[in-house]
Amino acid sequence: MMTSLLACGLIFILSLGLIFMIRNNAVSLGLIDSPNERSTHKKDIARGAGIGFFLAVIIIFPFFYLELLETNFWTFLAILMIFIIGTLDDHRDASPNMKFFVIILATTLLYFDNIVIRDLGTFFGFELSLGWFALPFTIFAVVGFTNALNLIDGLDGLAAGMSIIILTAFLVVGVMHDDLMMVALSSTFIATLVAFLVFNWHPASIFMGDSGSLTLGFVISLLAIKSLAYIPTVSILFIAAIPILDTVVVMSRRKINGKSMFSADACHIHHVLKGFFAEDTAKTVLFLLVFQSIYTLTGFQFRQHEDEGSLLLIFIFNIILFYMFLAAMIRRQKRKC
Repeated sequence: MMTSLLACGLIFILSLGLIFMIRNNAVSLGLIDSPNERSTHKKDIARGAGIGFFLAVIIIFPFFYLELLETNFWTFLAILMIFIIGTLDDHRDASPNMKFFVIILATTLLYFDNIVIRDLGTFFGFELSLGWFALPFTIFAVVGFTNALNLIDGLDGLAAGMSIIILTAFLVVGVMHDDLMMVALSSTFIATLVAFLVFNWHPASIFMGDSGSLTLGFVISLLAIKSLAYIPTVSILFIAAIPILDTVVVMSRRKINGKSMFSADACHIHHVLKGFFAEDTAKTVLFLLVFQSIYTLTGFQFRQHEDEGSLLLIFIFNIILFYMFLAAMIRRQKRKC
């Protein structure tokens, strides 16, 4: 425990310094986010804080968890690949197709460290074992959530705050089941994100960029897969509910309205709620973080090795409610979605 606390303390301090330097040198580094029609900021803001907080983790991590790096080589190589493609994207040097390809390749590398979804649990008396479909389904799940967290990164402090809540849940799971990998990864990223929030809470002076959001989404995804050894599958859906619900509902609305599911718009939950809260960013973010916390705590109430059919129905019911709630607010605000 003392080792983890010391590692987190050092990562927090180093993160503050690295993010500060990136923010102050963003122009020369080519890491500037200019506003567009969907942006919530009105002037150029530094981005790429993910470079700073990830470097802090990889500089300090080996001094405390070298054995983990050695025994999980493919996993950490996969994380590094996601960070590199995210960094290139922050510098506008990566296409969507290239990012998609790298996430698929990185997820495949996880397979070599046995981080793969082999079964989904028991639903209505039927045990869902994936067999040969395990790797394709894992790729689908990781790509989906990695992009979901990227999409939720739309307001100051939202993605970081959401990630801290989700990572805290996996930290608790890791501590309860003495899983050093889960404890080490979740605790170190929590520490670096707390440092990032010093600069990113509204009004933000720097954004995390894809170097941060893609890396975080990938790390959370692999922690979710590892946690399946300890908690039910549906618990994962609740622990990471808001990014999942938002992505499923927004893409469904686009499809129903005859648009591309991957088209950009200002109809995510954070955009709509910000309109409801009279454009108050801090209130919107706090509301969503409390909402996510409730979902996360709910996910901890479910027991493993029980039939999850009814739990899945509850989550599907939440999707329907979320869809109706978002649709009603979009109509009221007369948004073009």
